[in-house]
Amino acid sequence: MADAEPLAELRGPLRQLEEHLGTSLSDASDGHARWELYRAALGSDAARPALLAAVTAEPDGALASGVVGEVLERLPRPERDAWVQALAPEVREFSERRARELATLEDLRSGALAPDRVPELIDTWSDWLQLRLATESGDETVLRALAASGRTKRIRRTAGESLG
Repeated sequence: MADAEPLAELRGPLRQLEEHLGTSLSDASDGHARWELYRAALGSDAARPALLAAVTAEPDGALASGVVGEVLERLPRPERDAWVQALAPEVREFSERRARELATLEDLRSGALAPDRVPELIDTWSDWLQLRLATESGDETVLRALAASGRTKRIRRTAGESLG
């Protein structure tokens, strides 16, 4: 259980979230209850500044990392770094990688990253990104590369099925 000092820093952001959401947190010391409040706030653009403040003050690094992992895909690209940097350095790695991979996904969608570069980059991508591309990409070059060199059987099969 977190000590009272870190929770004291969290009380203001939690109150702001409660006000935005019109709800009340039964026990601020309960990480599960905080998670439910944070999840409810994810869908509210108006609550986002209070949610970022809560993540910054959150004493449970895994909980804060989980919130950031959930919010990254909902954010415009330029805002993602502030959320990743709000995390303690020891729990930042997953969110840093997810932010990079979301950028890669967006770059492939927009054409900023040429599909013919996929074969040389594919080995550096997580299973999550490879599978996401196998299910979402309509580009034959991307799908062929994933069908041939995807890390898992599921990725290769999904890409092959997406090829038609």
